[in-house]
Amino acid sequence: MLAVIETHPVQYHAPVYRALPQQFGVPVTAIYGSDFSVAGYRDREFGTSFAWDTDLLSGYSSLFLSRVAGGGARTFDEVSARGLREHLRRLSPSAVMILGYSPRFHREAWHEARRLGQPILFRGETSDDAHSRGWLKSGLRRAALGLAYRSCDRLLYIGVRSREHFERLGVPADRLVFSPYCVDTTPFEMDESARERLRPQARHELGISDDRLVVLYSGKLSERKGVDVLVRALRALPASLRERTTLLVVGDGEQRATLEAIASESPALSAIFAGFQNQTRLSRFYHAADLFVLPSRHSETWGLVVNEALHHGLPCVVSDRVGCAPDLIRSGVTGRVCDAGSVAALAAAIESVVPLVGRASVRADCRDLVARYTVNEAARGIAEAFRSAVSDQRVAEKVS
Repeated sequence: MLAVIETHPVQYHAPVYRALPQQFGVPVTAIYGSDFSVAGYRDREFGTSFAWDTDLLSGYSSLFLSRVAGGGARTFDEVSARGLREHLRRLSPSAVMILGYSPRFHREAWHEARRLGQPILFRGETSDDAHSRGWLKSGLRRAALGLAYRSCDRLLYIGVRSREHFERLGVPADRLVFSPYCVDTTPFEMDESARERLRPQARHELGISDDRLVVLYSGKLSERKGVDVLVRALRALPASLRERTTLLVVGDGEQRATLEAIASESPALSAIFAGFQNQTRLSRFYHAADLFVLPSRHSETWGLVVNEALHHGLPCVVSDRVGCAPDLIRSGVTGRVCDAGSVAALAAAIESVVPLVGRASVRADCRDLVARYTVNEAARGIAEAFRSAVSDQRVAEKVS
């Protein structure tokens, strides 16, 4: 049995844990620090309270170190690993999977996994490109992570930059396994027939005419996401293009009022702020759009909304701080990559992608490229890492 230790149920991870026993015969027990994502919580960057409307717990075993109803942690940073040692001893898993090293919960989980003495798998959002760091901080980080990774039997890389991160820190190739970052597509309606049905309906409801170019952003409205750069970039487009462009913003957060104000400055930009939308409502917005933009300034170790957009056939423009850029963006095919934080670079990238809009062949290319980044492929990688790590330990025990 594989024990997965995580702060809380995550909508992108739970389907992978479900696929492991169902598709690959690997029993999973997830040990969660809290149930706040199920009970409902307030997300600081979204600036709203919500509970995910997708199933996060069926198809695999789970237990909670605390629950909100009993006074447990209500946020990611508050989660404690108290009681984890006893659960690990009782479960006696064949291997343990750790999901990160921040916040403190993950580091405590790592420590308890090492005490258990069973193989450790690591699958986290690893990248060296999401932040700018000074030489001293970078050196200390490399030293600490290099030491931590040496305690792991297998390390699962989620994409190109994740693999490069491990390689820079000296992780041998035979300990690296690909487990792509992915989204569960079951809540979505993504194919061409869904597009034909949902696109006119969604545009009508939003008051968008057929001849408009719709640029979509979906996510948190925070400084690090760079949505203000997007608004300014659209206003900087040539007048003939700007005047037929509508910005569609799905999400909420602390910058919403600021973004609405910037969009209304002269020359005014047509913009629709649709607010936070749960997973099951997103397809209509993707199909209403013509291209997707993720202009993050920093801290975007992957960018799963890009997966979602590509599954719906949307070409994407992303900043070079978006972790999935080398995996999912093929210049002139599925979109474009531009310098983070630059209004001029983003405007030029958007203008260069406009010729891709509305072409069925481009939508097919987008869907084909992201097809390798699926729940089953992620689970396949974890199953491979689990079996090989457990096998290695058994061989070592026989030798000793």
